[in-house]
Amino acid sequence: CPDLGLAGPVATAGGTRVVSEEKTPLYYADYLQLDRLLSAQAQESARQGRPAHDEMLFIIQHQTSELWMKLIIHELDAARAHLREDRLEPCFKILARVKQVQLQLFNQWAVLETLTPSEYGQFRHVLGSASGFQSWQYRLVEFLLGNKDERMVKMHAHDPLAVDELERALNEPSIYDEFLIAMAQ
Repeated sequence: CPDLGLAGPVATAGGTRVVSEEKTPLYYADYLQLDRLLSAQAQESARQGRPAHDEMLFIIQHQTSELWMKLIIHELDAARAHLREDRLEPCFKILARVKQVQLQLFNQWAVLETLTPSEYGQFRHVLGSASGFQSWQYRLVEFLLGNKDERMVKMHAHDPLAVDELERALNEPSIYDEFLIAMAQ
């Protein structure tokens, strides 16, 4: 069990639990909300009555990509804040982490490469027009890094929260802009 920064593990008849300083037990599964996370792989092919085994791989691949992008966004926001405050050392550390996450994203595609075109064809039709190209987080990462294209916001018009996040990033300085500002000082 990873260290959750709490009082520590306690052995019980049912396994190990973590006890906080308030004496309230915090379980690993609860902390990570595993019930929600592990129930989020709804196979559209199964819902339509023709389950495709490999759709699970496809869903998990893309969900983990979105989780990694969530971390990249979190880190890039922090890096921009450090640049604005002329604190370069923590910014460099954060950008090193972003680099490692990007490598993780790149390397995890090797798992999806095990999916053959015919296996993908067994469930692609149930996805309709859904495509990874529609990832608003991917667009947000692009905007945060400085590759901004206002036209990309329009494709998310059906999702007001995504539009808000993208417009915010579109109108704020990117990390590249913040770097240029810091270098000019």
